[in-house]
Amino acid sequence: MVRQEQIRQSKQIQRRTGKTFHLATRVLPERVRHQTYVLYAFFRVADEVVDAADTAPPAEQRRRLEELRRQALGREAADDPVLTAFAELRETHGIPESDVNVFIDAMLSDVETDRYETYEELEDYMDGSAAAVGRMMTKLMETPQAEQALPHATALGEAFQLSNFLRDVREDIVERGRIYLPRETLRKHGVSEEQMLNFEFDDNFRAAMREELQRTEALYREGVAGIEYLPEDCQFAVLLSAVLYADHHREIRRLDCNVLSATPSLSTSRKLFLLAKTRLFWALERDPVAVFRRVSVVPYPDESEATRDPGHSGPSPGRTAGSSSGREAGRVSGWLRSFTRSE
Repeated sequence: MVRQEQIRQSKQIQRRTGKTFHLATRVLPERVRHQTYVLYAFFRVADEVVDAADTAPPAEQRRRLEELRRQALGREAADDPVLTAFAELRETHGIPESDVNVFIDAMLSDVETDRYETYEELEDYMDGSAAAVGRMMTKLMETPQAEQALPHATALGEAFQLSNFLRDVREDIVERGRIYLPRETLRKHGVSEEQMLNFEFDDNFRAAMREELQRTEALYREGVAGIEYLPEDCQFAVLLSAVLYADHHREIRRLDCNVLSATPSLSTSRKLFLLAKTRLFWALERDPVAVFRRVSVVPYPDESEATRDPGHSGPSPGRTAGSSSGREAGRVSGWLRSFTRSE
């Protein structure tokens, strides 16, 4: 059984390195929340091995990742409380060895690979670095409709990863020497690698970014459509994650897609606003897709600017703005105040 000290250490790792995901994790039910801290901490331990390129040669990174693989699968004693906790968690919840293996394989490819020729190549990488994470989460949630949920969990995991790539273009170049935008997309729009390495922004780069934003937003729509298959007590947390990660697209567009000059980020006040707004609409209508359409910045093909107002804060269509919605707003504001003081 995972011990409280292991949970505490894992939570500290998540709070320090994954602030957006940490906010969404905190609204998970306790039966899943503490285990999610451990899951995330395991991913970060592996990530830090890959990001240690300046302090460890590739051979040492590969050796350490293979060691993490064996420890995560329980084949040798772990040297880190997080790894011990993850190994116990994997066995308790039946997380497939294949998902652990594909995740470690993705980390190994990061040691050697810093460019992707096609989106299909990038997608293969994300099957381990992101989609496997979504699949593991469905195990932790004890999802009864797992077969229906898994394709959507895969899409949502990829959407989160792509949003991070689009947000962190400059940071990935400066700190890791990596470019995750597919070369085929860059060539299509006349963007050279030299241009990116020199951080030269122009209309061509803007067009390439817009294409990748649209690709990512299609994955959000596919992923959110499957939230209904998750356990009811987990749906809001996953929905909030989607709203928060997708909101980076608002920031990217606010910069006119110039992520070569700056790395966009969400302020704490913006995250809390989205938390409160999502919670309010969830209280009015427990339909993940309907709430996501009202709260997130992700467009839907059948919508127009005249029918969609991302800043709208009133009740959803079909409901009247009477005393009932006022009471809901009061409950949500009280819940938000207690939430910001907790943990």
